[in-house]
Amino acid sequence: MNFFRKIFGLNKTKIETKKTVSCPENWNKTISALMQEMKDGKRHEVGQPEIDWAREYERSLIPENYRYPKEGDLYESKFDQEIEFLTSWSVPFTGGGNTTLFKGEKIWINSGPNEEKPIGSYALPVKYLELEKRIVSEKDRNKPNYGNFYFHFDTIILNDNFNLIQTGFNKKQWK
Repeated sequence: MNFFRKIFGLNKTKIETKKTVSCPENWNKTISALMQEMKDGKRHEVGQPEIDWAREYERSLIPENYRYPKEGDLYESKFDQEIEFLTSWSVPFTGGGNTTLFKGEKIWINSGPNEEKPIGSYALPVKYLELEKRIVSEKDRNKPNYGNFYFHFDTIILNDNFNLIQTGFNKKQWK
C-alpha cells in the first residue's frame, strides 16, 4: 500500500501548499480577451493564474451598487437585445449562436452561482420550449445527441439590460 501512496502522491503525511502568484500590477485582461488572444495565436493556452486574474479584474469592473445574480432571480428584458445562446450535447461539444431576446421576455437564474460575487450566471428562459423552437435550428433540435440550450449573462448585463422582477422564482410556480 505504501508503494502506491508514494507513486500516486497519496502520502497522508505530505502537506500540499497551493502556490499563489501575484497578479501583475497593470493587469487589465478579461476572460474574453484571453480567449481572443488564443484564437489570434498570441498564446497557446489559457490557464491559472491568468483566469483568476481575469475574473478578479472583471469583478472590479462591476459597480458597487449592482446586484449579483442569485438562484431564483427572475429577470425581464428591458428592450430587444442581441444575445448569445449555448447548446449542450451528449458529446464533448458545446455549440450555440446569436439571437434576439425581445423586450418583456423573461429569464431566470436556475442554479446558484459558485461564488459570492459572480461575474456572470447561467440562465434559462421562462418560456423554454417557445424560445427553443425560435432560436435553435430544427436540424439541431432533431439530432439524437442534442441536449438543450441555455444562456450565460454577465452580472453587468443583467443589471443594465434586465429588470429584476422577482426573487425566489421556481419554474414549477410559473403558469
